[in-house]
Amino acid sequence: MIEIPPAVLQVIINIAVGLIVTLSLNLEAGYLGLPQFGRLLAVITGAIVAGAIPGRILALALGLPAGAEYAHYSNNYIIVGQLNEFLASDPILSIGIFVLTLSLSALLGGLVGFICAYPALRLKGTLGITLLAFGDALMNIAWNYQPLVGGTTGVSVVDPFRFAGPFRFTLTTFVILGISVLIYLYVELLGRSPFGRMLKSARDADVAASVYGKDIVKLKKQTLIIGGSIAAIGGALWAIFTGSMKAYTYTRLTWTFWPWAYMMLGGVANNLGILLGITVFTIVRTLIYTYKDLLSLVIPISPEWLEYILVGLVIVTIVLFRPQGILPEKPVLTVRRDKVEEIKQAVSK
Repeated sequence: MIEIPPAVLQVIINIAVGLIVTLSLNLEAGYLGLPQFGRLLAVITGAIVAGAIPGRILALALGLPAGAEYAHYSNNYIIVGQLNEFLASDPILSIGIFVLTLSLSALLGGLVGFICAYPALRLKGTLGITLLAFGDALMNIAWNYQPLVGGTTGVSVVDPFRFAGPFRFTLTTFVILGISVLIYLYVELLGRSPFGRMLKSARDADVAASVYGKDIVKLKKQTLIIGGSIAAIGGALWAIFTGSMKAYTYTRLTWTFWPWAYMMLGGVANNLGILLGITVFTIVRTLIYTYKDLLSLVIPISPEWLEYILVGLVIVTIVLFRPQGILPEKPVLTVRRDKVEEIKQAVSK
């Protein structure tokens, strides 16, 4: 396997995970128009699943501590180290653990979306702030309740790719990249389907959609479930890649407002635009970190704050001058373009 520089792998993984999370946001906020400011909620759910469940299942099967002591700071790293040694010798089991982690993350992410949809959708104008509060509440629970994922110290996450040896990070990166491509294709096909057109109709004219018999509340629930499942997969993949789960690293800035910036820069309800927005942001952030020593000589602030300023400036600039993003949303035709042209020619004769 060709050795790839760590900086390149970091760019790829940031784009891949960012794409998954932002696509889930685009489905809810772009296609349906929900004020989704609680993307953190589903992301941290997936990360908690990766940090709390697979390791405990393996530890229980091997006779190791699997209760509250599993997440204790003095035991967790030792236990997970033993589990990783076991997984390194069994690639089939490792793949099974990986699939199980993503499946449970998607299931619980969708469940969280469903639970939040019930009260939140009845609050109408306060939906966004309600979801934001839910995300912060779960982060604080994980941060303060030590038996879940180690509280303030966090926990190590079992590594299903340990069998790859020195190429672990390379393999993990490209597996996650492949999953992001599959999710991109899924969301793209979903957006072009009758379900996707129904989302846009409810976004643009929910009263008219209701008149035509569409259940708007049910539609929003379904979208929150699908979006929550996708975002939770992104959170689980990030935890697996980093090898740890620390609740305080899952902030609303990183997992809610950055995806909003990606979406607004690239183009709302345009999946290709989102990919473009994420790529531009990720490359710029990487350049800032790579050349922070040089930047510190020419700017009056610490380069560490430059990316946060960048996010704010991009959001303000896009809203003022190009609210549709770099690649604006394109109408999806229910009939192929060539058929539409044939119909137009036949009518004009």
